[in-house]
Amino acid sequence: MNNSKYEIIIYWSTSNDSFIAEVPELPGCMTDGNSYINVIENIQIVIDEWIETAKLLNRNIPIPKGKLAFA
Repeated sequence: MNNSKYEIIIYWSTSNDSFIAEVPELPGCMTDGNSYINVIENIQIVIDEWIETAKLLNRNIPIPKGKLAFA
């Protein structure tokens, strides 16, 4: 499953020496990667796993809102 409709925020973390990706609409959904491409690949996996886990636990899965009006 490729749930790329969720907003993804990517930034460089000097303390972790890696890129960090967060999905604001999915609480706790975040990962890191050693390159921009790697963090994008990783966050797609984590989004899919987040949704799969939410389904197994009968939790609400937010509908992607698209671009947020603030950052």
